[in-house]
Amino acid sequence: MDHPYAERLALVEQLHGQSVADPYRWLEDASSEQTRRWQAAQDELWLTYAGSLSTRYAFRSRVKSLSAVGSVSTPVWRGDRCFVVRREPHQDHPVLSVDGVELLDPAKLDPSGLTTLDSWQPSPDGSLVAFQVSRGGSEQSVLHVLDVATGALAEEPIDGCRYSPVAWLPDGKSFYYVRFRQVLLHTVGGSDQRVLADEASYGLDLSADGRWLTISASRGTTNDLWLADLRAEGVPQPVPVAGDAVTLMSVGHDGRLYVVTTQDAPTGRICVGDPENPLVWHDYVPADPDAPLSSLAVLDKVVLVGRTRGTIGEIAIHDLVTGRHLGDVPLPGRGSVGSLTTRPLGGHEAWFSYTDSVTPAAIYLYDALTGETTLWSPAPGAAPTVEATATPVPFQSADGTALELLVIAGPGSGPRPTILYGYGGFGQSLTPTYSAFALAWVEAGGVFVTATLRGGGERGHDWHRAGILDQKQNVIDDFLAAAEHLISEGWTTPSQLAACGESNGGLLVGAAITQRPDLFGAAVCSAPLLDMVRYELTGLGARWVPEFGSASDPVQLKTLLSYSPYHQVSARDYPAVLFTTFANDTRVDPLHARKMCAALQHVSSHPVLLRTEADSGHAAGGASQGIALAADMLAFLDRQLQ
Repeated sequence: MDHPYAERLALVEQLHGQSVADPYRWLEDASSEQTRRWQAAQDELWLTYAGSLSTRYAFRSRVKSLSAVGSVSTPVWRGDRCFVVRREPHQDHPVLSVDGVELLDPAKLDPSGLTTLDSWQPSPDGSLVAFQVSRGGSEQSVLHVLDVATGALAEEPIDGCRYSPVAWLPDGKSFYYVRFRQVLLHTVGGSDQRVLADEASYGLDLSADGRWLTISASRGTTNDLWLADLRAEGVPQPVPVAGDAVTLMSVGHDGRLYVVTTQDAPTGRICVGDPENPLVWHDYVPADPDAPLSSLAVLDKVVLVGRTRGTIGEIAIHDLVTGRHLGDVPLPGRGSVGSLTTRPLGGHEAWFSYTDSVTPAAIYLYDALTGETTLWSPAPGAAPTVEATATPVPFQSADGTALELLVIAGPGSGPRPTILYGYGGFGQSLTPTYSAFALAWVEAGGVFVTATLRGGGERGHDWHRAGILDQKQNVIDDFLAAAEHLISEGWTTPSQLAACGESNGGLLVGAAITQRPDLFGAAVCSAPLLDMVRYELTGLGARWVPEFGSASDPVQLKTLLSYSPYHQVSARDYPAVLFTTFANDTRVDPLHARKMCAALQHVSSHPVLLRTEADSGHAAGGASQGIALAADMLAFLDRQLQ
C-alpha cells in the first residue's frame, strides 16, 4: 500500500539528559495547512480502502440487527414519579421519560442528531429536572433546568458543567453542582454561591433529609473528603483520608454515616458511624479479599452490598442493624450486575441491571419482603440469537500472576481469527456484557476474547496500583501473555490474532504491537494515547498524571519512554493497523493517532490506516455512528486475519 507522504523532522529534544526524537511534532497542529493536507490524504486512503472491503456492509447489517435490543436504565424515583432513560431499536439516542411519558428527546432538541444527553437529576418532588447536554461528542456539557409539568426551561442554560454531579436541596429550589471544576450552590433562576474553589474532579452526595452534604475529590489512587452540616454553618469540613486509600461517605435515610473505604482493605470494607462525629466509625461489613465492592443500597431492614467476584457480579444481603450476612439476592445468571438504585427514603425494593456476553441488558427488581428477584423491564427490542458460549480461561502472566480470559466462541475447534480486547487502567473492570460487535464477529466464525489485566479494578485497589506509574509494564506483559496463551492453546495463530482497545486500551494495543509485533496479524487502536512524553499537554492528560506519571519528572520520564508506543517505532515488521479517531475528542487528542500513524506508515509494509470521524468525540454518540464504526473495524480485521 502506498501511504501518504509525511515529512520527518530532525527534531530531537534533550529532556533530563535523554534524547527524545519527535519527527512528527507538526502533526499536533490540526489547523495547519500541512496537517490538513496530510489528513485529507489519509481520509481518501481510508475511504478507498473501506470501499474495497467486501464484508463491510454485511457486517453493518448484522451489527445493526444485533443492536436492535435498544437500552433501558434503572428507574429513578421521586415520590410516585418514575424517571427512566430508554432507547427503542429505531432510535439513535436514549430518551428520558417520566411515568412512561416522553420528557426529553435529544433528537428533538437537535434534529442533526449530534446532541447527546450526558446526565440528568430530578428535584426531590420530581417537578424539575437538571439535565446536561453536549454537541458533536465534545462532552462540553451545558446544564439546563426543565419544568416537568410544562416541558419549558426554568432558567437560562449554564455552561462549563462537564461531568457535573447535581445534588438537589429538599425545597427543590436550589442544588449543589460543579462548574469549571469548582463546587457551587445554585438557586434556580438566581445566582451561584461558591462552596469549594480549588479545581478538582468532584463528587457530591446529599442525604435525603437535605442536612448532610458529602463532597469527594479524586486524587488518582486516593481522594479528598469533606462533610457539611447544612443545618448549622454549612461550611464543608475536611475529613482526613488515609494517604493510600479511597474513602467515600454518605448519610443514609436512617441517619447513619456509611463509609466505604479501601483503608486496610484493598477490596473495600463498609463502616458506619455518626455524621456529627465523622472521624469515628466502626466495621460494619468486612472486606471480601476476593470480591471488590461495587455498590451499596440501604433499605428499611436490610442493606444490599454489590461485589464483583472475578468478573461476575453478586449482591449480598446484610442485616441493617448489625451488618450480619443474611444471604444473597437471586440473580438471572453469571454476568454483570449494575449499580443498585432505591427510593430516596429506602423502602423494601431495589433495582439493578443485568447482562452477560449473550444476554442484552435488562432491569430487575429485588423485593426484600418476599426475597424474590423479578424482571422489571426487559430490553426494549429483540435481536437474533447467536450460537455462542462464553468460557473463562485461566492463564499466567510472565511473572506468574494468575489471570483470566473470557473467550466467546461458536461451535467448532481449531485456530480461528481472534480479537483480543483489553484495557487495564484507571481501576476500571472488564466484566461480561452484551456486545453486537463481539457477537457479529463470533457469528462470522471468529473468536472474541477479553482479558483481565492488572491496572483494572477486577481485584480491588491493589490490583489497580499494580498497573500504574512504574508498574505499567505489568499491564502490557499481561496482555502479551494472553496473546501467547491463545496461540499456544490452539485458539488462534499469530497471523489470525488481532489486538483491539480504546483510549487507555488503545495505549495498551500500541505498546503491545511495538513490543511484540510477531504476535499479531492486525490491530485496531481507537482514540488512543500513544505519545506518552507529551500526553499531559492536551485533552484531559494533565488529570492522568497519577495514573501514568509526568515527563517533567526524570525518573517517570524514563518509565514513560520505556513503553511509549510512538517512541518505540523502529524498522520492524509491524502488523496491519487501523487507527480510529474522533475530531471532537476532548479527552484524548487525535494528535496521538496522527503521529503514530505517520510513524508506522514510514516503516511498515502492511496497511496502516486512519479513520477519522467528524462531529464525534470520546464518549458514545448515536447508535448509528457506533454501528458504522463497529462494522468498519470488523471488516478491516476480517480482511487482515484471513
